[in-house]
Amino acid sequence: MAKSDELVKYITQRVVNYMDTPKDERKERKAQSRRKEPWAMKWFGMIPFAFSLWVGQKESSMKLKHRKHRSAKKREHT
Repeated sequence: MAKSDELVKYITQRVVNYMDTPKDERKERKAQSRRKEPWAMKWFGMIPFAFSLWVGQKESSMKLKHRKHRSAKKREHT
């Protein structure tokens, strides 16, 4: 019996809270909740994001090494 009373109380609180919020605010919340996350994030969580960061760091470090190597070659020729 106590559980059903708690359930009724909870539902009543939710309904009253819903009715007290302005219609514009409810629409805004609804629009925010409908934003889709990328499918890779949905299925695999943070792993694709971490992998993309890791690949980006590798690429930037390779570019930096390549620039240093090219500048060293230019110095040799002069």
